[in-house]
Amino acid sequence: MKYKYIIPIIATSLLIFSSCDDNLMEWEKDPTHGEVTGAELPLALVEKIGRYDALKTYTDFALGNGIGIDLYMNNETYRKIVNENFDEVTPGYEMKHGAMVNSKGEINFTTVDAFLAKTKAAGLRVFGHTLVWHSNQNASYLNSIIAPTVIPGSSGTNILDNAGLKNGTFTNWARNNPGKGISVVSNSGLTNTSSAIQLMSSTTSAAAYSLQLTSPDVPIVTGHNYEISFYIKSDVAGKGRISFDASLTNQYPYKDWYNTGGSWVEAFATTSSWQQVKIKLAPGDFKTGSTKFKFNLDLGYLPNVTYLIDVNSFAVVDLDAAATVVNMVANGNFNTDISGWSKYNGATDALSLAASANAYEGNGAMKVVNATTDTGNQWKTQIHTDFTSTLTAGKSYTISYMIRSEAAGSVRCSTVGGSAQYQGDQVTSPTWKLVEWKITAAGTETGFNFDLGGVAGTYYIDNVLVTTGETSGGGATAPITIDKTDAEKTKIIGDAMTDWISKMMTHYKTGVFSWDVVNEPMKEDGTLRSGNEGDTAADYFSWVKYLGKDYAVTAFKLARQYGNTTDKLFINDYNLESRLDKCDGLIEYVKYIESKGGTVDGIGTQMHISLTTDKNLIVQMFQKLAASGKLIKISELDVRLGTNAPTVEQQASQAAMYQYVIDMYKKYIPVAQQYGVTIWGVSDNSKEHEFWLPDESPNLWDANYVRKHAYKGTADGLAGKDVSLGFSGELVKP
Repeated sequence: MKYKYIIPIIATSLLIFSSCDDNLMEWEKDPTHGEVTGAELPLALVEKIGRYDALKTYTDFALGNGIGIDLYMNNETYRKIVNENFDEVTPGYEMKHGAMVNSKGEINFTTVDAFLAKTKAAGLRVFGHTLVWHSNQNASYLNSIIAPTVIPGSSGTNILDNAGLKNGTFTNWARNNPGKGISVVSNSGLTNTSSAIQLMSSTTSAAAYSLQLTSPDVPIVTGHNYEISFYIKSDVAGKGRISFDASLTNQYPYKDWYNTGGSWVEAFATTSSWQQVKIKLAPGDFKTGSTKFKFNLDLGYLPNVTYLIDVNSFAVVDLDAAATVVNMVANGNFNTDISGWSKYNGATDALSLAASANAYEGNGAMKVVNATTDTGNQWKTQIHTDFTSTLTAGKSYTISYMIRSEAAGSVRCSTVGGSAQYQGDQVTSPTWKLVEWKITAAGTETGFNFDLGGVAGTYYIDNVLVTTGETSGGGATAPITIDKTDAEKTKIIGDAMTDWISKMMTHYKTGVFSWDVVNEPMKEDGTLRSGNEGDTAADYFSWVKYLGKDYAVTAFKLARQYGNTTDKLFINDYNLESRLDKCDGLIEYVKYIESKGGTVDGIGTQMHISLTTDKNLIVQMFQKLAASGKLIKISELDVRLGTNAPTVEQQASQAAMYQYVIDMYKKYIPVAQQYGVTIWGVSDNSKEHEFWLPDESPNLWDANYVRKHAYKGTADGLAGKDVSLGFSGELVKP
């Protein structure tokens, strides 16, 4: 079953179907949803249904209802119906990962906490739904933490002579103390195609200089600041420093790295992950009259360590050098503000400054929010800037920028002035991407736009550059993209699951005592989903794809570890009544989970059914589930009719199907295994079915929240008899 969430809406004027209150409400048509849906039931039947007690009085097992939190919290009449008729409620959407986890992985408990307080006051239990699913996830966040790492180029033009490193000859470089060896190895750098300097310390290495590589002369300009940077990793924990020749007043400066206490230390630490090392030199660090300097990589502190330094990332930059590229927009880095940029089209809050956490580099980025997808009308969210000088007709220009979006998105640029030019649509993702657009100027252009109206989402833009020539310029190296390995992705997603489940179970340890831990793990043929089913929904994220078959084992272990030992932990799936092979597969998967140390208390069968659902298969499903020995829950029961205006006959058939399902549940599931039944949704109101079964009438109350024939069928099923046979006297409301 795919749905976003349940949003039931109540008519402003409602028929009070059973009340001892003398102040009965006058009842009339609600103009918000037309005529009363469904044919009128015979008066005698209406009167019978009106004399029924609340549903929960007819059963001893848990009678639940799948609801929307917002309506329950804010509509008193709806809340009264739920409170009177049910023992337990299951939030349709609001307790899921997508609803509670933000773009930083933080969990917002506020809405659900208030809901729990309200339901507790009403004597209702809450069933947690759901911890691990492939839909309704914050897929943007989960994909972002396993996205490739994008490393910016250096801060400016590289003045370090790297030729001897790139060709492996070490020309102008000195391997003063080579340890076990200093060499250049191919395909070992930040990317699979880049080279790395390999430095290996000896078995007796103990002093920093025992493994040392010395740079060529680096020219300097009096009064300028400089930055040395490179990316390094080691096969085991390592340690290194940068030292200098006599051109510096202090040849062993403690600069740009800290120990845990926050004080300067001599050396930086290395691990098996790539990390950037930077050291900045101020004019006061150089001796008076110095025109050049050399530096040493000292990596001999520890024995038997192999270091790799990416050649392409190795740079020395004059931070005060004159810009080699003239940017034809006034503000392209957004380090302090978004001055020079304005919203031409879009929502009032479409344009803002993003903090450094969302910048490609530096202290900020431009943030653009496009609320509505409008394919082909990209201009409907449009951000503009002017060129700082007039473009020359016939001359080539390059517009380049870094961009990412919180989910899959799209961007294009367009020029302003004269006949507009349009860039082709560019796909964006949570990974930073360098985009370049080359144009030949007509000479009438006054500025350009970012057009972001094609796909709804939140976008971040940084390092905007408009320049002449064939390249965008800007740095010693182009940005480097590093893909995470499968092993790294497995660990990251495993950690994310641990964080999510542990915090949910801990936070709700005293308020929620039953959970759908794993939702919809099986394919229709009874095999386990693999994560390669091709779902492209924006909220789709497959845990099994990264964690493998044991993802559910881990989920159940975590839920038990951080919850209560007495919590009831369920696995839940749909179509078990129509695909017995799927039912068999789910039961076998439960056995597998428990063989690996997890504990599954119960199995939920959703049962989103219709009048044509095979009743014999329903019986066989219950027989199979009963044989599992687990608690069995009908977790999301509704009976659709294929119309939002059912006939009297259709409503009678629907009532009979509700009763049949409950009768068979009670007949074939032993009492000790009967957890209970949850009816999915309250009414047939069209707003309640905006995302789930639109234009339908699957529930126990009609579009105006009047009890349907299905209410009687459900109550009779729960009671195990026709309750109305016990009525005596005239059929009038008490």
